[in-house]
Amino acid sequence: MNSVSGVSYPVESRHPGWPARLGPLRVPAGVVAIRPVRLRDAGEWSRIRLRDRAHLEQWEPTGVGPWPERNAFWSWPSQWAALRSLARRGQCLPFTITLEGRLAGQITVGNVIRASLRSAWIGYWVSSEVVRGGVATAAVALVTDHAFGPACLHRLEATVRPENVASLRVLTKAGYRQEGLFQRYLDVAGAWRDHYCFAITREETGPGLVSRLVASGRADYA
Repeated sequence: MNSVSGVSYPVESRHPGWPARLGPLRVPAGVVAIRPVRLRDAGEWSRIRLRDRAHLEQWEPTGVGPWPERNAFWSWPSQWAALRSLARRGQCLPFTITLEGRLAGQITVGNVIRASLRSAWIGYWVSSEVVRGGVATAAVALVTDHAFGPACLHRLEATVRPENVASLRVLTKAGYRQEGLFQRYLDVAGAWRDHYCFAITREETGPGLVSRLVASGRADYA
């Protein structure tokens, strides 16, 4: 066993916590589950991303090239391969969010640093069709519990623009706390934007974020 910050962790594999399947949880929108990203997600991933440009582009980091090219069917294989390579090196946990078995978004634990820090960031997006249905909150809870369990992490951070009210609600309902404001933190939609920093540590989760959601009536085990 390794001990960090008074918490004991098992001896790890090269990429603890990945691949994995998480859930399911039932929320108002339906049954939510988490699985690893797949190469064959390309078609549905591209369809949602192209349709939801107005919903997603205003919150995501500015990318190279126009949105239609970056989110075309043929751009997914290289993204998938890069995510899988990072996951196999233990540097990220890339997952797909599904609703009733269909792709509904992505959630990633990235920039995983181990040793005495055991920290990472968590980021996510969901289809415009499932906003306010509890899908994102359930996904964040499932992945956070997994990160602090099998993935052996101690702290997760999430950054969100102050204007992104929906994402602020997701993080708050899931159990994250606001720590501060990062000024001009990230290039989003062509300009340097301020972001709130939210965080949570393993000690703060108690019996787990999923258990909290179920106890509050926001979700149920499926």
